[in-house]
Amino acid sequence: MEQQGGKHGTAGPSGTAEGKEYLAKRSLSSGNAGWLLLAGLGIGYVISGDYAGWNNGLAEGGWGGLMIATVLMGVMYTAMIFGLAELSSAIPATGGGYGFARRALGPFGGYLTGTAILLEYALAPAAIVTFIGAYVEALDIGIPNAWWVYVLFYAVFIGIHLLGVGEALRVMFVITGVAIVGLVLFVIAAIPEFDSSRLTDIAPNPDRSGSSSFLPEGWLGIWAAFPFAIWFFLAVEGVPLAAEETKDPRRDLPRGMIAAMGTLLVFAALMLVLVPGVGGADAMKASGNPLPEALRVANGGNSTAADIVNYVGLAGLIASFFSIIYGYSRQLFALSRAGYLPRALSVTSGRRVPTLALLLPGLVGLLVAIIADDGATILNMAVFGATISYALMTLSHIVLRRREPELERPYRTPGGVATTGVAFVLACAAVIATFVVDTNAALLMLGVYALFAIYFLVYSRHRLVASAPEEEFAALAAAEKELDR
Repeated sequence: MEQQGGKHGTAGPSGTAEGKEYLAKRSLSSGNAGWLLLAGLGIGYVISGDYAGWNNGLAEGGWGGLMIATVLMGVMYTAMIFGLAELSSAIPATGGGYGFARRALGPFGGYLTGTAILLEYALAPAAIVTFIGAYVEALDIGIPNAWWVYVLFYAVFIGIHLLGVGEALRVMFVITGVAIVGLVLFVIAAIPEFDSSRLTDIAPNPDRSGSSSFLPEGWLGIWAAFPFAIWFFLAVEGVPLAAEETKDPRRDLPRGMIAAMGTLLVFAALMLVLVPGVGGADAMKASGNPLPEALRVANGGNSTAADIVNYVGLAGLIASFFSIIYGYSRQLFALSRAGYLPRALSVTSGRRVPTLALLLPGLVGLLVAIIADDGATILNMAVFGATISYALMTLSHIVLRRREPELERPYRTPGGVATTGVAFVLACAAVIATFVVDTNAALLMLGVYALFAIYFLVYSRHRLVASAPEEEFAALAAAEKELDR
């Protein structure tokens, strides 16, 4: 790799004065998170998916189709998390999935993985903020679901992140705790109102093969429900993005990720059964605030429990909104620091916060939310990026197991490559499902992704930074491989 100074130069190795100066302007605050805070971060990334978004899958596949899709996607995520837990213990760097793929699949593979994650994380808050607007409007306090609500939430929560990571992680943890309490309160209020007949109250579509009350949209409905089942878990894979801000990443990252995944599986099962079982699948399939609305349907419109869940539900949506802002900033920071994207985006402030990496994706997400103003559509767009990254990250685990069997792995995936192989196949099926749900949105995302790829091939591949941690990991691996020959 060339050194800085040439036309297409790179910053030198981190041991040089040049490399040290480059990284000094792009350093994060370390030692802020243990495994419990990381588990809270993982849950916080996702918990909004329990409050809204997933229920749109009822329109695509009915309760039966969404249930089968959720089981399959739960298997995919669990298998993937086991694989990422191993990779994060072996290669602990802020790049997360991009760093793993960089080691396994080379610069282009790493870049494609990182930009797919960036698309997911930039768009997910845009979907979430539309659901926040719906919950605020449902409070009936005179605030409509409007663009200025989106601006307010983006401004406030990006502003908190700009104060510093320690403050942000602790705020995220508290909000996530409140959101979990909200889900528990909903479960307590919903159980007495549950009626299993409401799960299958969507009329079968006679034009779909295999349609029934259980699968009203037939067999294809299962596949079409994949993106909405993913919403129960989307972004939990972002925990490794906190690697450089973690006390003991090789130990804490696997523990935090697995604890978060276990919690999310439990809540996904409870919401999937109780929400349509209380409010009816047909009534819930297009709701912007399904948890409180389900309780209102069951109680004839007025419900103290519904009002409480509505207020606390905002905490759930805010937890994910706030957490994923952290995630996109760290993903963009890592790609920029390594030279894959403009280097200026990784410069950190006096508080060790990547300012531009927080602001730029936030502006993009805000514009998408205002222009599209449709959470289900934006959700599918975010899932497009997510599922591509899942396929590439699980492939990275398989490749590294084969290519570098001697790599130190403090944690090892149960089942090895068979486990991540299952996740890889399901991730590929989920990519195709985004086209089944909304072909135009998926094609739009494919076009944006292609532009990112062209940027690398034409420009940034000549300007990679040797002193970035992910590049040094790869360089060391290449050197060791040469010595072994």
